[in-house]
Amino acid sequence: MDSPIVSSALRALFHHRACLLRRTSSSLLAHRLRHNGVSIAHARALATGGGRPGRQKESEVTWQPRTLNLYQDVSEEFKRYPTVTAQDLVNRTERPRRVKMWARDFIDDSLYNPNYGYFSRQAVIFSPGTPFDFPSLLDDFEFYKVLGERYTAFEDKLDAEQGYNEVRQLWHTPTELFKPHYGHAIARYLVTNYKLSLYPYHDLVIYEMGAGNGTLMRNILDYIRDTDPDVYERTKYKVIEISPQLAELQRKTLAETYHILPVTTPMPTSSSSTGIDIETARGGGGKLSIPSDHAARVEIINKSIFQWDTYVSDPCFFLALEVFDNFAHDMIRYDYATGLPLQGMVLIDSRGDFHEFYTPELDEQATRFLALRKGARSTAWFPLSAIRSDPLWMFRSPPSPLSSLARSIRAKLPFATNLSKPEFIPTKLVQFFEILRDRFPAHRLVTADFHSLPDAVEGVNAPVVQTRYRRKTIPVSTIYVHQGYFDILFPTDFALAEDLYRALTGKLTRVMAHAEFVKRWCYTEDIRTKSGESPLMTWYQNASFMSSV
Repeated sequence: MDSPIVSSALRALFHHRACLLRRTSSSLLAHRLRHNGVSIAHARALATGGGRPGRQKESEVTWQPRTLNLYQDVSEEFKRYPTVTAQDLVNRTERPRRVKMWARDFIDDSLYNPNYGYFSRQAVIFSPGTPFDFPSLLDDFEFYKVLGERYTAFEDKLDAEQGYNEVRQLWHTPTELFKPHYGHAIARYLVTNYKLSLYPYHDLVIYEMGAGNGTLMRNILDYIRDTDPDVYERTKYKVIEISPQLAELQRKTLAETYHILPVTTPMPTSSSSTGIDIETARGGGGKLSIPSDHAARVEIINKSIFQWDTYVSDPCFFLALEVFDNFAHDMIRYDYATGLPLQGMVLIDSRGDFHEFYTPELDEQATRFLALRKGARSTAWFPLSAIRSDPLWMFRSPPSPLSSLARSIRAKLPFATNLSKPEFIPTKLVQFFEILRDRFPAHRLVTADFHSLPDAVEGVNAPVVQTRYRRKTIPVSTIYVHQGYFDILFPTDFALAEDLYRALTGKLTRVMAHAEFVKRWCYTEDIRTKSGESPLMTWYQNASFMSSV
C-alpha cells in the first residue's frame, strides 16, 4: 500500500512555496463535483531545453521546447533508457523508472494499469442512494445543496467503513445523479430505433463500454421490462469493462436488482404455486419485491475494448457514454521554423521524475492520425478550443495557413520558444473507431461526452488533470503526474470525431447538444424543480451526444 507515502508527498506538494495558483472555474461542476477546490501547478521536474541542435541529421535530433526555465540535462539517459508501452507495463506492480514512453502510453498507464491505475485502484464512483425527487426541490440551488449533503454523507460512510483516506478519488456521472431518468431516456432512444429498423427480425443487442457501477445497465433493462415486455424478452445486454473491481461491482448491482410487483391477493406461504422464491422475496406496503431476471440477459466481459478479438456480426447498439474523455491522446508540437510536427515523449528517471521530450520521428499511430485527419476533414481545420483560448491562434500555429509570416517574425524575437503549444490528438479514438469497423460492422454508436472543459492544461484540445486531496478537487498544469492518483480527461472535438468516424466506418452520424437529447427523449416533467429549472439540462451544457444514423 502506498497511500501513506502518497499522502505525505501530496501534502508537501500542496504546501510548496513554488506552487503557482491559477484561476478555477465553477463550471467544471457539470463534470466532477468540487468542494472549495484550489488550483496549483505541479511541482515535479519538467525539463525543457535550450537552443537548437547543431548539424545533426534530422533523424538523430530529439527536441525539447525552449523556455526561460532552467532544466536538468538528461539527454544521455534518453539515449540509454528503453522505450516501453502501456501494454508492456500491464504486469508491473510498481510505477516504472528508467524508461521513456510516448505521452499516449503514459496517460494509458496512469489511468488503466491493473495494479496502480486510476480506474483500477483509486477511483470511487459516487452514488446518491435514493433517486432525487426533483419536483419537490425548489430550484437548482436546493438540488446543489442536497447533493452536497449526500456527497458528504457518502464519504463519511466510506471513512467509517474503510478508514479516512486523504487522497480518495471520488467522482460522479449523470447516470448516478439523475437515475433513473437519464437511463430511461437512453432506453427510449434504443427501443424506438430498434423498433423502427430491426424489430422483429433481430434481437435487441446492447453493448455498453465502461459501465461504472452498473446503474445505466439496470435503469435501461428496468425500463424495457416495464414498458415493452416483448422487446425485453429479446434483449441481450453485454458490458465491456476493463476494471476488475468495477466488473465485480456491476455483478453485485445485478444480483441486488429487484422487481417491484403490486400485491392484490394474499401472499402465498410457499413458492410452489407462483414460481417465486418467498424466502428471498421482500414485501411490504402492498408490494412484492422479487429478484429481477436481468441476469439471464446480461453478460459482463472483463477486458479492454482495445483487446477485443471477437467478430460480432449481429446488429447491435454500442453505448460509449463518458468514455472518450479518458481515451489516451498523443502530444504534438510544431517547429516554428519548418512547420513540421514533433511527437511528445516522457522520460522517467531513476528518482521517478518526469522529463518531456519531442522528436521529429513520429510513430505509426500519430502519423496515421495526421494523414487521416487531413483526408477526412469536411472543412478547414480550425479547432474551436484553440480559437476560444487564443483568438490569434490561426496566426500563431504552424498548421494554420496564415501562420507562415507570423512564424518567420516570431523566430527573430528574443527568448522565443522553438516549438508551438502542444496539440493533443485523439489517436486512441481512431483505434476505437477501427475496432467498431472491424469487429462490430453492424453496430450503431451512441456516445455522449464533453465538448469543452475548464481549467485545462496548456494546449489545443488539452485535458483537465486533477486529483482530490482532503475532499478538495485540485487541477494541475501538466499531464505528467503521479500515476494512478490523477484523473486525465479530454474534451471531445465532435466535428473532428464525426469526420474520423465517417471516414473509417462509412456510417453517417448526428450530433446534438445534451439538452436537446434530454428534451427529446426524457419525460421533462419528472426532472424539473418547482422553479421550472432542470439540473439534468443546466448542469451539462458543455456536453454533446453523437449517434449513428
